[in-house]
Amino acid sequence: MFEPLRAAARALHSPVWPGCDELNRVIASRVESIANAAGRPLRFVGQQPRQKTFEDKYEPRIFLRGEVQMRSCNWHDLFNALVWLTFPAAKAALNLRHYRELERQRLSGAQVRGPAGDALTLFDEGGVVAAASDPGLASLLTGFEWKQLFWRRRAEVLRRMRFYLFGHALYEKALAPFAGVTGRGVMFEVEDAFFVLPLDAQLRALDARLAAHIGEAARFAATRELAPVPILGVPGWCDDNAREQYYDNLDYFRPARAREVGPPVP
Repeated sequence: MFEPLRAAARALHSPVWPGCDELNRVIASRVESIANAAGRPLRFVGQQPRQKTFEDKYEPRIFLRGEVQMRSCNWHDLFNALVWLTFPAAKAALNLRHYRELERQRLSGAQVRGPAGDALTLFDEGGVVAAASDPGLASLLTGFEWKQLFWRRRAEVLRRMRFYLFGHALYEKALAPFAGVTGRGVMFEVEDAFFVLPLDAQLRALDARLAAHIGEAARFAATRELAPVPILGVPGWCDDNAREQYYDNLDYFRPARAREVGPPVP
């Protein structure tokens, strides 16, 4: 589950909990710099007291200043930082969408977040990227055919499908996983050759595709676009799922309901 973040985590050299200075050192050491969607260099800063002005709030501050606030010794915020280091283009695209939604909300006087804001937040916190070279496997995922996908076609999933955690809240839950942990997925069709690439090349390609996907204004209109992914059902991500009976738990692997989920992205 943690494989996408390993390279970013290995770049941390601090003997104590990595803080903003250490994370900023990692950014500075990269060949390719990290910037937000406005082109401002990204840097991590300490969490400030709650601000009342729009410009000082969390997402606007990232977009307007390139500053990502984080709390000290906090897993949630550390994983968020590592996701920024791993999927910089996608995180920048998400921040831009967040900023535009918050700006729209502010100008309209709305007191609650809209459906697009809900979808963006859900993916930011609990997103999963699924890549499949067989459209039939992706269809089983969106069709809630969990046992068919993860058990009966297990060998094909291992060969022609892969899951990458994106949401930092999911990484935090993975520290102490429990039956019920569910992500929300965006799916991409890939060629078989994609899975032969080194992991860093896979991640770069997915980062670019995900950033473009998030950047389309019609995407993330509602949470129903995001396919539920029972994380502990992914082959190899839980020892218990090596048994067929594991997938008979309908409280976790819930059957399809009367809803629609977007198809894989070509």
